[in-house]
Amino acid sequence: MNASVRISVSSLRAHKRRFAGTFLAVLLGVAFLAGTLVMGDTLRASFDTMFGNATSGTDAVVRSAGTITTPGESQGVRQPVDTDLVTAVEKAPGVAAAEPDIQGAGQLVGADGKPIGGQGPPTLAGNWIDDPKLNSYQLAEGRAPSKSGEVVVNRGAAEKGDLRIGDTTTLRTPDPVKVTIVGLATFGGEDGMAQVTYTGMTRSDAEKYLTAKPGEAASILVRAGPGTGQQELVDALTPVLPKEVEAITGQELAAENTDMISGQFLSLFTTFLLVFSGVALLVATFSIHNTFAIVVAQRTRENALLRALGASRRQVTASTLVEASVVAVAASAAGLAGGIGIAAGLQALFPAIGFPFPEGDLVISGLSMILPLAVGIVVCLGSALLPAVRAGRTAPLAALRETAVDQSGASRTRAVVGTGLAALAIAVTLTGVIVSPSLWLAGSGAILALAAFVVLGPVTSTTAVRVLGSPLDKLRGVTGGLARRNALRSPKRTAATASALMIGVAVVSLFTVFGASLKATMDQTVSRSFAGDVAVSTPSFGAGGSGLSPRLAPAIAERPEVDTAVGLGRGVAEVDGKGRALTVTDPVALERTFDLGDVQGSMRDLGDDGIAITENEADKQGLKTGDTAQLAFTDGRKQTFTVRAVYGQSELAGDYVITRDAWAPHRTQDSDTLVAVTFKDGVSAADGKAAVEKVAAAYGDPEVQTRDEYAQSSAGGIDMMLTLVYALLALAVLIALLGIANTLTLAVHERTRELGLLRAVGQTRAQLRAMVRWESVLVAAFGTVGGLALGGFLGWVLVKASDGASDSAFAFAMPPFQLTVVALVGVAAGALAGLRPARRAARLDVLRAIATE
Repeated sequence: MNASVRISVSSLRAHKRRFAGTFLAVLLGVAFLAGTLVMGDTLRASFDTMFGNATSGTDAVVRSAGTITTPGESQGVRQPVDTDLVTAVEKAPGVAAAEPDIQGAGQLVGADGKPIGGQGPPTLAGNWIDDPKLNSYQLAEGRAPSKSGEVVVNRGAAEKGDLRIGDTTTLRTPDPVKVTIVGLATFGGEDGMAQVTYTGMTRSDAEKYLTAKPGEAASILVRAGPGTGQQELVDALTPVLPKEVEAITGQELAAENTDMISGQFLSLFTTFLLVFSGVALLVATFSIHNTFAIVVAQRTRENALLRALGASRRQVTASTLVEASVVAVAASAAGLAGGIGIAAGLQALFPAIGFPFPEGDLVISGLSMILPLAVGIVVCLGSALLPAVRAGRTAPLAALRETAVDQSGASRTRAVVGTGLAALAIAVTLTGVIVSPSLWLAGSGAILALAAFVVLGPVTSTTAVRVLGSPLDKLRGVTGGLARRNALRSPKRTAATASALMIGVAVVSLFTVFGASLKATMDQTVSRSFAGDVAVSTPSFGAGGSGLSPRLAPAIAERPEVDTAVGLGRGVAEVDGKGRALTVTDPVALERTFDLGDVQGSMRDLGDDGIAITENEADKQGLKTGDTAQLAFTDGRKQTFTVRAVYGQSELAGDYVITRDAWAPHRTQDSDTLVAVTFKDGVSAADGKAAVEKVAAAYGDPEVQTRDEYAQSSAGGIDMMLTLVYALLALAVLIALLGIANTLTLAVHERTRELGLLRAVGQTRAQLRAMVRWESVLVAAFGTVGGLALGGFLGWVLVKASDGASDSAFAFAMPPFQLTVVALVGVAAGALAGLRPARRAARLDVLRAIATE
C-alpha cells in the first residue's frame, strides 16, 4: 500500500494539470453546499436573536385559542380578543402591566407616490404600545403618536420610501388615510423585521381603521412583576380567561415567530438552494468520472508495466483511489473556505438588494462543515471508483499493445438496457401523469428517464455527432471533418462529457417550460373566467399589500361609462369542520362579470344565509342545491347556510361565495383583492380605463389594468423566479464547461503525437485551434440537444402531474424563443470551453510532439 501511495503522489506531482478541472468542479460544488448551510444557520441564529430581543419584555401573551387554516396556508387566522380583558388580566397575581395589541394590514405610500413593500413579506399596522418593554419596536428617533393621524414607522420602511419625520403620506388600510410621521422605530435593534413594514398608530386610529369594531385586539401583551416567572404568570392568568382564550409565555411567542420564519421562508429558501447544490454536484460527478476515465485510459501501458513488474490489481486500484482521495480532500477543504466566503458575501449582498440580513457573526456549525466535506469526498471517490477498478483490471500484456478502441457506441448490451430503461420511464411517467395522477410516480419516471439518457448516451452520440457535425464538412472543410471524427473517436467519452452539460441544460429547460406553462395557465384562467374589460388590483404576492377598499367597486359602478363593477373580498370559515377560503362579493355582479360555467340554482338568492359553491367542492362535501352546511367563523360564532347555487368554474371566483351582508357580522379588517369592471356598450377601452383610474386615484391609486395586462402582472413573480433559477444554474453550467475544457485538455495531451503529425503535413495553427474548438462545440451541441429534449419532457411531466394533483387546470406551453436562447447559450458555452485547450494545442512544438510516445 505504501508503494501505491508513493506512485500516486509522484503521478499527482507530475500531472497536476490533469486534475485542475476536477479540483475546481469539487471546489465549486462543495462551496455552494457549504455556503447554503452556513447561510441558513446564520439566518436562523440571527432571527432567533432578533425575535428574542424584540419580545424580551413580554412575559405572556393572551390570545384566542383557536385558528382557522385554509388549504395551502400554514398560518391560521385567529379571532380577536376583547380589550375589556385587559382589566381582568391586570388584576391577576404577578402582572405588572398589560396592553392590547391591535394588528392589521397597512401599506405606506412613499414620497414618490408608490407603495412601500408588499412583494411577499407583510405590510403591518397596529397601535403604538407606550410601554417600551411590551413594544416589539423601539423608538429610535422622534416621539410616539399622541393624536389622530400621527404615526411611527420602522426606519427601514422610511428609508425605502424616502420618508422623514414631519412628512405627510398615505397609509392604505385599505381605505387611504392621511398620516404624519412623528417617529422612527427599530425592531430587535434592526431597521425592521426583514422586509416587513410597520406603522404604529394611536389606539383609537388602530381600532377605527384596522378592526371591524372598537374593543377588539389581536392579543394582549403582559409584563410580569419582579420575582414572577413567565410560566408562573401564565398559570396565574389561565383561571381568569374565558374558555376560548389562552395565555402563552413570551418565550413561546418568540419561538413561534422564529418557527414561522424558519418553517416557511428559511426552510423553503435553503431547500431551494440545496436542490441546486445537488444539481451542481451531479454535474460535477460526470466531469470527475470522465477525467479519471481518460487518465486511466491514458495510463493503460503504465499500469500494465506495473502489473508486469509484480503490482497486484488491488495496488493499481488503490493508487488511482489515492489520487482521487488527495484531490477530493484538498478540493473539499478549499470548498469549505469558499463556502464561508459565499455566506459572508451573501450577508453583505442581501441588504444591498433590499433584504436586510440581520446583523450578527457567521454561524459555522460542525454539521455545516462536516456534511459538505463528506459529500465532496464521497462524490469524488464515487466518481473515480469505476475508472480505478478498470485500472486494476489492466492486463500485463497491455503494455505491448496500443490502447483499445472504444466500442461503447456499438454496445448491444448498453442499447438494450438503455432502451428498457427508457420504456420503463415512459410507462411509469404516463401512469403517474395520466392513469393515476401522482407526483411521486411522475418523479420516479423522471429519474428513470435521466438514467436512460445517460445509459444511451454513448449509443446515440455516434449518430447525433454525425448529424450535428455534417454541416462542418461544407462549412469548415477538412478542419471540420477532423473535428467531427475526433468527437466520434470515443463515444463513451463524448457522451460522458456532454452529459454534464446535458443535465444543466435539462434543468434550465425544465424551469423554462414550467414557467411558460404557469404563464399560459394564468392567461388561460383570466381569459376563460374574467369577462370584464379592466381589473383594479394591488401589485403584490404573498402576505404583503393592504388590499383594496370595499367602497371602491360601488364608487366605480356610479360612473356613467361603467356597466358593472364587482369587488372580490376574502373571508375564512370552517365548512363542516374544514377551513375554507370564502369569496365575499355581490353574486349578481359576479355572475355578470365572470364566467362561472353552468350554474345550478340561482346566484341572486343567496341573501345573508345562502352560499354558492363549485361543483368540485359540492362533490367533495356531498352537497347539492337546497342542502345546508354549517360555517364556523373566526369570531367563534356558527351559522347554518343553505346551498342556493352550484357553479362550474372557480379559478378567480373561488370555491365558496357568500354575500357581503352574510360576511359583515364576522368580518375583521375588510378589503377586496380585486375589482373587475365591465364598460357599457359603445364606451372605448381608453375612455373607460381613464374613468376608472380617476375614481381609483381617490382610493390609494391602485393599478388599473386591461384583461391582458392583468394576466401578465399576475404571472410577474414567475419571471423573478426564473431569473433566480438561471443565476443558480449558472454554477452547474460552469462546472459542465470545466468538464468539457478538462476533457479536451486531456484529449490534446493524449493526441500530442497525432497533432504534431498534422502540423508536420501542413495544418496551420489556426486550423488546429479551429479543429479543437469545433470538437468542443460538437460535444456541447450534443449535450444541449439532449438537455433540451430531456428538459422539455420533464417540463411536460411536471405540468401534467401538477394538473392532476390540483383542482386548477394547468396549460402546457413550450416557449420557442426562450428555448432557442438556451440552445444558443449551450453551444456558445461549448465554444468558450474549447478556447484554452485549442490555444494549448496550437502551441505544441511540432518536433517534440512527433517524438512523443
